[in-house]
Amino acid sequence: MGRNVGGGAGAGLAAAGLHDFFVCGVFDAALKDDLASMEHPLFSLSTRPDLRVRIYDHNGTRVTVTPSVRGRATIHDKDILIYCVSQLMAALNAGRAITRRLRLTAHDLLVATRRDTGGDSYARLTAAFERLSGTRITTNIAQGGIETTSGFGLIESWEIVRRSRDGRMVSVAVTLSDWLFRAVTARAVLTLSREYFGLRKPLERRVYELVRKHCGQQREWRIGLATLQHKCGSDAPIRVFRAAIRRTIAEAGLPDYRLDEEPGDIIRVTRATLIDEAETGGPLFGAATVERLREIAPGWDAYGLMAEWEGFWRQTGRPALRRPEAALIAWVRGRIAR
Repeated sequence: MGRNVGGGAGAGLAAAGLHDFFVCGVFDAALKDDLASMEHPLFSLSTRPDLRVRIYDHNGTRVTVTPSVRGRATIHDKDILIYCVSQLMAALNAGRAITRRLRLTAHDLLVATRRDTGGDSYARLTAAFERLSGTRITTNIAQGGIETTSGFGLIESWEIVRRSRDGRMVSVAVTLSDWLFRAVTARAVLTLSREYFGLRKPLERRVYELVRKHCGQQREWRIGLATLQHKCGSDAPIRVFRAAIRRTIAEAGLPDYRLDEEPGDIIRVTRATLIDEAETGGPLFGAATVERLREIAPGWDAYGLMAEWEGFWRQTGRPALRRPEAALIAWVRGRIAR
């Protein structure tokens, strides 16, 4: 739980034992999200405190999410993690040293995540930090090549380092979980649209995360409605969930992707634009490539491997590829061997 240690920023950091820390100050950093939390429903979609323990099983992965008395961290609380991961990735790509202990300015966080900067927003930010630190995860998800089976918080700790005269937080020190930090150092992240923070409905955000990860560089992706509901972590009856997805389809508000309903409760996702490819110069892969990866890397997340390879490709200068799929397959074979 956060506390005001007083004595200015230096005293606060010393009291917290933060002898080395990363200062968040990258303007307009590209939004980055970690692959594991995009795939698994760790965050609550409810606007009310969610106090239930959740167990999610899928393809051999089990995730148990245990809330604190403050409730489970929400999909909007996740904005803080996205902001931190985005800042760390921008620094990493620039060749700067990073640490899982961060110092950030509350006002910059609110502005970057498109939140109001009035007095109530700082109180809501405090509540978000409390839910993030109180929500405990127990899982066997592999993050950065290491399988974690012990429990951990979404953030390890946080504290208000400095307050203004009227009591508002000015700067905050945050220590990310080692599990999340490994995702950053392993570059197991994906770029989100800058319009992500403009999505206000929790279900819209969750659906966007899933289609961004699974459709990704493909031109289209299909998923059954029941499977989509399971991946979203929605507790609504299937008829209510179907109605919500139909509203999402009608409103057509997801950045870069379009949803359509097909017979048999199938949702088809197609890329509405090629903006991401224009920005990254990244090659497009289809469903056949995904199936090939599943054959040579059983038990691995094919979409995660594709995202890791794309990060490696960009990091090495985006070399021209005559046979992109062959390059991807060769890299994946080496990744498995390592």
